[in-house]
Amino acid sequence: MAEKSEYTDFPSEKAECISVEEEMEAEEEEFIHEEHQFTWRAVIIGSLLGCVVAASNIYLGLKIGWTFGAALWGSIFGFLILSSISKVTGSIFGPKENAVCQAAATSAGGLSSGFVTAIPAMYRMGLMGDSTPAQDFVPLLLWTICSAFFGMFFAVPLRSHFVINQNLVFPTPRAAAETIKSLHRAGSAAAKDARDSGRAMMASFFSAMGFALAGYFIPGIFEGIHVLYWIGNAAGSTAVMNADKIWGWFFAWDFSFFGAGLMTPGSTVFSFCLGELIAFGIAGPLMVDSGYLYGRGGFDYPPTSAGTAQSFFLWPGVAMMVVTAFAEVGAQAPALYHGVKGGVMEIRNLIRKLSKKSALVDHSGHVSKDTTPVHELIPTTWWVSGLLLSGVMTVLVMYFNFNVPVYATIGAIILSFFLAFVGLQASGETDINPTGAVAKVCQLVFSTIPNEDIKIVQKTNLMCANISASVCSQSVDMVGDLKTAHLLNASPRAMFWAQMIGSCFAIVVAVPLFILYAKAYPCILSETTKTCQFDIPSVLAWAQVCRLLTGEGKIPEASMILTGVVMVLALLNVVIRVKFVPAAWKPYWLNLNAVGLGFIAPSPAIPVAMATGWIAGQIWIRVSKRTHEKLMYSVSAGFIAGIGIAGLIKAAMTIAGVEEGSVTFGKPK
Repeated sequence: MAEKSEYTDFPSEKAECISVEEEMEAEEEEFIHEEHQFTWRAVIIGSLLGCVVAASNIYLGLKIGWTFGAALWGSIFGFLILSSISKVTGSIFGPKENAVCQAAATSAGGLSSGFVTAIPAMYRMGLMGDSTPAQDFVPLLLWTICSAFFGMFFAVPLRSHFVINQNLVFPTPRAAAETIKSLHRAGSAAAKDARDSGRAMMASFFSAMGFALAGYFIPGIFEGIHVLYWIGNAAGSTAVMNADKIWGWFFAWDFSFFGAGLMTPGSTVFSFCLGELIAFGIAGPLMVDSGYLYGRGGFDYPPTSAGTAQSFFLWPGVAMMVVTAFAEVGAQAPALYHGVKGGVMEIRNLIRKLSKKSALVDHSGHVSKDTTPVHELIPTTWWVSGLLLSGVMTVLVMYFNFNVPVYATIGAIILSFFLAFVGLQASGETDINPTGAVAKVCQLVFSTIPNEDIKIVQKTNLMCANISASVCSQSVDMVGDLKTAHLLNASPRAMFWAQMIGSCFAIVVAVPLFILYAKAYPCILSETTKTCQFDIPSVLAWAQVCRLLTGEGKIPEASMILTGVVMVLALLNVVIRVKFVPAAWKPYWLNLNAVGLGFIAPSPAIPVAMATGWIAGQIWIRVSKRTHEKLMYSVSAGFIAGIGIAGLIKAAMTIAGVEEGSVTFGKPK
């Protein structure tokens, strides 16, 4: 099946719907019949694989502010392990059980957002008192339980809008589904493809991990290539040298983003690069040279300037992402209306059933595109009861363990429902989950509460945003797994149970991993330490935005004006693309969601690495399109996981007292 555009429109004709269904049925006949989709062996193995990715995400989140899913990792490694077990035991193993395995891996590997953002920020700001993460183990564990399940239950009713009606591409979940299909196709050629995929993943995993570990002992050329610095040095140009040294325009050996670039559509990659170029390559440097701004990153506001490029472009970037996401939701208003109406009717029918009354009948004439058998759907009673229980627990944990007022937590929960649409829209289009942007919106809403204690105000600000970010993260994981299940004709109910069990594994490992990194690198939690092995960009952003919004800073007027302008542009961009752009042009249309992301992240090396990965992928296609189709996702997943595990090993070596290398050849002085 051909990869769809990142801007996927509704199938508008009945014939198109029928052809898609026929194609899925034909593919299903190609695979072995599975009597049981959900198995304990699949969820346990998937959860253990997800724990590996959890370790990766703590490292990557603290290092660069981003995390990655475990879908491809769980799909391919899960296949290798489970297929070997099935051969030994003589049991059946098919693509639907494989999807259950990857769903468990996704859930177990995705519970890290709070530990690389709000929680370290609270320690740095002194909002947790003099205690350490080890001493706060119980409150952190209770918070982890809340964030694990609340967002998952949140996501279930959103499946109809994003997976069925809007049919967004969701690049990684789609890649997971296509990878699983290719691994399970019958015949000797398919078996060879499976072996090749496993070998490619292992090779890329150990290559990335080895290169990263080499950088621990031999920094310099193993960390990046500073072309502009050396060109400027040779030409005597300070401006060119500063483009590298101050603004970060260099080539980084970041295999995790090479892998991300391989998987991401070109329009998204280069829109991301465009946003970074505007904010930190053109406008930012010019504004600094003029004296209006005073540097690239940070959230300080000296009296003589309007702040840094990062603080100035933060709000325009957030605005572009939020308006784009809500505009996309508005473009699909009829289907959204029917989805909401159907959900309300389900709840009313549940109440009528308890009251022993007959069920209501929908007379609207709307025909659902969901062909999933009713017995495989997730019952309304499951997610409604789970949402209520986890919601009540979240309110109690926030009040008794973090001193957050009850009304603030309830408000954050309500706001999170709407912001989940933002995260799902962005992730479905670009494969990038904007949890940071979602959190900034929540921080803005909860910038003031009626309390004289500034510490309680700031803690409420951070933890309410933490709720929204966690809901967004878990919702995207759950809906992504439901997208994979839809493409494989697998049971949503089986995915639900896999996510439940995977979340239990995530709860067990998340807090100990955070304590490990906090012990190995105390600078993560301390504002007095000037140097740190981690850039912690997300932690710094959360802390400084909190200070700014609670009265310890300001937003420049010019930044607010620019925010209003880009909001209008973002809305017009979606309207023009949906209403006027021919279908053939849509895959190449400017993606302002990705441009906004470029405004937010003050790290040009990241989009440069992604562009490098994308270009390498295009060269690979020209050299050997068949091997690209077979192995690209395996190589990508191996790169991402390898970098994360290398980070875990580095943390262990730091705690053990292993000194870093001092060879810095090739690094700017």
